[in-house]
Formats: sequence, structure tokens, C-alpha cells
Amino acid sequence: MNFSRLALCIAAAICAAPVFASDAPPAATTPAPEDPQHAVNLGGVDVDAKLDAARNSLSPDTGSSQYVLDSKAIAALPLGQSTPLNQVVLQAPGVVQDSFGQLHVRGDHANLQYRIDGVVIPESIGGFGQALDARMIDNLKLLDGALPAQYGLRTAAVVDISTKKLKNDGNEGVVGITGGSNGTLNPYASLFGKSGEWSYYLTANYLESDIGIENPTSSKKPVHDHTNQVKAFGDISYRINDDARLSFMFGVANNRFQIPNNPGQTPTFGYLDVTNFDSSKLNEQQQERTRFGVLSLQGKMGGTAYQVSLGQRYSGLDFTPDAIGDLMFDGVASDVRRSNRASTVQADFSTPVGDNNTVRYGVYSSFEKAGSTNNAMVFPADGDGNQTSTTPINIVDQSRLIARTYSAYLQDEWSIGSAWTVNYGVRYDKYNAFKPESQLSPRIGAVWQATDSTTVHAGYSRYFTPPATEAITTTSIEKFAGTTNALPSDGNNTPKSERSSYYDLGISQQVGSDLTLGLDLYDRRASRLQDEGQFGAAVVYSTFNYQFGRVRGAEFSANWNHGPVTAYFNLAYSRAMGKRIITGQYNFDPDELAYIYDNYIHLDHDQKLTSSGGISWAITGDTQVGANYLFGSGLRKDGDVPNGLSMPYYFQLNLNVSHDFSFESTGKLHTQLALINALDRTYELRDGSGVGVGAPQFGPRRGLFLSVEKNF
Repeated sequence: MNFSRLALCIAAAICAAPVFASDAPPAATTPAPEDPQHAVNLGGVDVDAKLDAARNSLSPDTGSSQYVLDSKAIAALPLGQSTPLNQVVLQAPGVVQDSFGQLHVRGDHANLQYRIDGVVIPESIGGFGQALDARMIDNLKLLDGALPAQYGLRTAAVVDISTKKLKNDGNEGVVGITGGSNGTLNPYASLFGKSGEWSYYLTANYLESDIGIENPTSSKKPVHDHTNQVKAFGDISYRINDDARLSFMFGVANNRFQIPNNPGQTPTFGYLDVTNFDSSKLNEQQQERTRFGVLSLQGKMGGTAYQVSLGQRYSGLDFTPDAIGDLMFDGVASDVRRSNRASTVQADFSTPVGDNNTVRYGVYSSFEKAGSTNNAMVFPADGDGNQTSTTPINIVDQSRLIARTYSAYLQDEWSIGSAWTVNYGVRYDKYNAFKPESQLSPRIGAVWQATDSTTVHAGYSRYFTPPATEAITTTSIEKFAGTTNALPSDGNNTPKSERSSYYDLGISQQVGSDLTLGLDLYDRRASRLQDEGQFGAAVVYSTFNYQFGRVRGAEFSANWNHGPVTAYFNLAYSRAMGKRIITGQYNFDPDELAYIYDNYIHLDHDQKLTSSGGISWAITGDTQVGANYLFGSGLRKDGDVPNGLSMPYYFQLNLNVSHDFSFESTGKLHTQLALINALDRTYELRDGSGVGVGAPQFGPRRGLFLSVEKNF
């Protein structure tokens, strides 16, 4: 370990400091009662707080970097609680936006783990659909850097969500609607309830818009880009006694998208006696479905806190081509079907040992069945790829995959005096799909409270990252030989698990009572570095590996909270490089492969500079104004070498104003007006070139949206 370089790796360790400091601490900081024997005399609210504290004690963050947003901070965003979840996470440092709603944290491609109330939610298939809704969030933490042993498999970052809950008996709720530019209509409703031992939270919303995916042109109104989306989430709990409760959590998402068209394109192939096709009339469609349910038993047994969960998630994706149009433009019209069903078991435990140690341990297991079908129409072709017939032929390419994952961890959090906390442990992961792969991964992190206002943390983590099972396709290369969909090269079509070493060191400085500053540098060295690309017309991603990878970067954060004004600023530098593609080579041109074999290249999602920031001012108790922005120096595109250039920089400014009206007939109504991309700056996220990049993508043009909601 090179500690001189590690000393240059400081992570934006805003240890327990929220993005926007709220007037009250988040529920996650509620302390447990000191004497569990008194629990029988507590009221219902105190018992729930005690159980919440027991669950919170299961999840450490010592040595990692964390960024926190509560529901108040989310409500202050321009679109408020209607903000898509990926746009919420973009407010954290080091998070880069990409096309199709994808996020990249610290130079990684996707690789995010989502947890709800401590439970891992298995990944879903999807190029751009959002399965979770921001309205369910009471508190969101983004954990990255050198994570403790409890966190594994998906390690770019952990999106840890605590859901909203009603503290007192009764029923509450909210109904509302958001509407505006591009035919946007988004009605929603949430309902809370608590009665004796039972409590529940339900939320659902419907979204309709004429911009479902990023526009492939710079026009204000995309062509053929309508979307309909339905999402619902529920959490039902029963308190068995003062030390245990049973809960069932479920979620549903059904999202339909038109694939937007790029007018003015010239067909490459002929179809029967048809020689021309208007590209603005293409009719490609994609549907994404996600269902999950988790049954959890959580509580305390003696001094040990525990949570044991059984879960299942089904995810499916269907891409329907324009049969004639896709054949004429691409030489292939693929009806793509993917599905994945995952069954999971998760158990986490936390036991205090003496006055200074807390031992945490647990297991996780998943069993996945994944299916992929590509029903393709193609033209016969000669050895140079030239069409030899205008009559298409049909090729069906199917694969089935079973993947098993087993994980276990053990770690100890050790408080050394009043200034030091050390968390050390080990994690074992085994992934078995095509062949068994496993790794024993040591982790260590430390926090030093140097002064009352200065906190320093450092950490090292060894990571093992299996490929996302739903992104694995075992394409039959031979089937498409001699057709217009012939793959450019042979190669290993089985992705491998990534193995990496992560170094992280950070400092957080409180300046006065209002300002918190954070500085963070990190370094990650990987073998079998994973990346994903869109190969073909369907907006579906497939995994491939670089033999070597190196990622490093720096982050700076500032958070201000003074009376009615809160503000935040993030600036991040990143450099992510890969060398020598060793799996999925058939997706790449041989010249690309030859260059990448001997040379490091920028990963296609590498963005040198990223910044986000915002301000919110409560003018009165009923009126609030705010603004936020996103800045990026640009993702990668091809130049003289693969990914050799970057896209132009972009800047997007969003404004909002909210006001609570009081009417005698209806009571209080909350309204919020948002102006997205207020300067109407045209910017391009992707130009269609780059390793694994499928199509051009532009950011949103100016849009005006109004939300009206009523609490009851």
C-alpha cells in the first residue's frame, strides 16, 4: 500500500452532515434508550423509536464517505417530491449524469446498491426506467469510498433510503398533481396510518409525458418520445412486542416508452421493393416492469439487534422494433425480451461487546433466473457485410442463466478513547453463474475526531463485484455469420467479476455554526474492470471487461445553513481509464480492440469535472424560493483513438418558487412552480460515438412545471 499516494486520496467525508442542514436531525440519529429493561413502560412512539434505533445500529459507515438528504432537502429541489430519484442523487458530490437516466459515481459505471430500511433491493433490468419514487424518502444517504464489510457486490455507492413513517396513531395523507411542459401530467397520492400495533405507508403515482428519453436532436420537442409510467410502494408493519416487529415492503413499476426518432436519416439497406423510409416515422417501443416484495423480522434480543429478510424481485424488459424501418437503417430488427427473477435472504446482526466495541455480522444470498431472447430479422450478406438479398431471414438467439450469490461478513467497530473509532472486518463473496468465482475481502476504516470541528477519516477496502446477472447475454456469434448483423469479431462472451483495491481519506471541517466544508480524494485499482455498453437498437445494456482499470479523483463540498437560507456546492474531479478488453470483444471493431489492447483509454462515462449546487431561501413561513444547477465538462466521445475526446461542457440552471395558500373551503394548498433549464441552454450528453455508446442524447430544453398538493 502506497500511503504517500493514499494521503492524496481524501473523501468528501461529510460525516453525518446533511446536504441541506435541516432544523431537526434525521430520524436515523435517534438514540436508543439506555436501559432496555424499561421498554415495557414506554409508549408506542418510544417503542417504535427504540426499534428504529436498533435497526440503525446494524449499519455502520465508519471510514466511508456519506452525503445525506432528508425529505425537507428533497422538497426544496425545483420539482420537489416529484423529482426523479436519479435527479435527487445527482445533488451529491462525484455523481455524473448520463443518457437514459443512468448515474456514475466516482468513475464507476452504474454498480449502485439500493437499500430500503436496511434491506438490499435486487437490481432491475432497465435502460432508463426509474423503479423507485422520491416521495417515499424520509432520509437518503449516499455512501461511497471505502465501505465497511457489511456492504458488498455493488460497491460504487450505496443509496440507503429510510422510508416515511407516522409516529402517532391516526391517518394522514397527501394528494397532488404536477403538470407542465411537454404534456407532463403526474398525479400522485400517499397515505400514512397507525393504529395500535399496526402501521402502514402507501404511495402511488402516474406519469405521462412527451419526453420519456433524452431527445436525440437539439429540438425543443422530440419526435415519438411519449412515456406512460405507473409506480407504487408500500410498507406495512406489525409490532409483535416491545422488542420485535414484522414488516412487509413491496414496490411496483410499469414503464412504457417510445424510442425517440432522429429525422432526416438515410436508409442503408433495401427491403423487398422498398428503397426509402422516413426516419421520423419509426415506431420502436420499450416496456420495463419491476415487482418486489420483502418480508422482514426486526428487533432486539437481549443486547443483539437483528433484521432478517426474505425477498423476491421480478424484472422484465421488452423491446419491440419497427420491423421494416430497423431493417432498412440497421440491417437488423430485433425483438428483445429479457427477464430476471431473484429470490434473496438477508440477515444482519449487531452485538455490543464491552463498553468500546460493537461486533456486526451477517449473511446474504440470492438465487437468480435470467432469460434473454433476441428474435431478429436480418438480411443475408457477403463476407464484407454487403447485403446480398432484400428478403429478410429470421434468427432466434436465446439464453437462460442461473446465478447464485453467497456472502458473509464480520466486523468490529472499536471506540478508542473519545477521539478515535476504528472499524475493521472481512467479507467473503461467492458468485456462481458460468463458473464459481469468489474472494475474501479485508476492510478497515477509521475516524479521528481531531477537534470539536474537525473530523478525519481514512479507509481501505478490497472489492469483489460480480457482473449484473440481468446484463449478461450469451450471444451466439455463429448464428449471425453471413448476415447484416454479423458481429465484428469473436471473443469471450462471458463477463468476469471485477476485483479492486480502494483507498480513501477524507476531512470535514465545521466553520462556525453554519458552514461545513469537506475534501475528498480516492484511488481505485481494478483488474477485470467492468463496463457496460448499448450494443444494437434496443436500449439494453450488456457487460464487458477491461483487463486493467485505474480510477482516481477528488471532491470538494460546502454546505451552508443559516436561518431561512440553506445552500450547497459540490465540485469533483475524476479520471477513469481502462486497458485491454477481455470479454465481449465481439461487440467491438477489431481496430478498436487492437488499440485498447496496448493502451489505456478513458472510459466512455469518464467526466473530468462535475459540479452541482443549490440555494433555498424561506422568505416567510409560507413562501420559499430556490435554485440549483448541474455542470459537467462532458462525457467521452471518439477522436483519433477510442473515447479520445470529450463532449462540450454543459450547464443547466433550474429555478423554483413555492407558496402555501390557505382557503376557507379547502384549507391549505401547497404549490410549487419550477423552471427547468431556465437559460434554455442546448447541450449534448452523447453524440453517438464512443465505446459502447448507442445514440446521440441531448439534455432537456426549458420547461415550466406546476405542482399543487393537499395534505389531509
